[in-house]
Amino acid sequence: MVNAAVLVIGNEILSGRTKDANVAYLGAELAARGIILAEVRIIRDDQAAIIAALDTLRASYTYVFTSGGIGPTHDDITSAAVAKAFGVDLVRDPEAVRRLQERHGAGELNAARLKMAEIPRGASLIDNPVSAAPGFRIENVFVLAGVPRILQAMFDGLRSSLAEGAAQISRTIALLVREGDLADGLTSIQESHPLVEIGSYPNFTAKQPHVAIVARGTDPSELERVIAEVRALAGQLGALVLEE
Repeated sequence: MVNAAVLVIGNEILSGRTKDANVAYLGAELAARGIILAEVRIIRDDQAAIIAALDTLRASYTYVFTSGGIGPTHDDITSAAVAKAFGVDLVRDPEAVRRLQERHGAGELNAARLKMAEIPRGASLIDNPVSAAPGFRIENVFVLAGVPRILQAMFDGLRSSLAEGAAQISRTIALLVREGDLADGLTSIQESHPLVEIGSYPNFTAKQPHVAIVARGTDPSELERVIAEVRALAGQLGALVLEE
């Protein structure tokens, strides 16, 4: 199994000032390659917190993707924290400087912008076709920008370097029933199919309560068996199948 974690870094996310859009994007893109997004953490712009989270996540998952904190201002501390987590120096990368010079011109390449060329020693650059300031990869950690448009452009360039797992597929069945009435039966079905992830999602906007049951996995025949058992459970409860 190929899996991943996302580490979202930024006080503005935790304060609610900025709404994160990167987790949903990365989750969908990783799933398309058969990579399971298994954990997401959101932490402050705090060096000790970044180091502690990276130490745990990079030891637990195939890949770790960070977003945020690699800009030119005083609170952009992700690069320095990653260097400390790996026990390497933070160095000014000549290729990163060249890319920034090409973008801004030598006259506008001030100290703040040059900060975005500081990369942990031994890391490889991740291209940024939007604003030139690169992200970087060190071992199994990919350090990306927080701005969604830039993160997406960076990911587009690194996508082909990622290992592929078995493609994740899903089946959905919607039932006109209260979620609590399904609980015991769904528990039994889940226990019988440990390789399938079964989710229950109630909808309270309609006049009558209904629930969408989503089965996710890699084996189409196993998913069909799960859906058949959910359908049978609905029949036992006298629940109407709304959509499948």
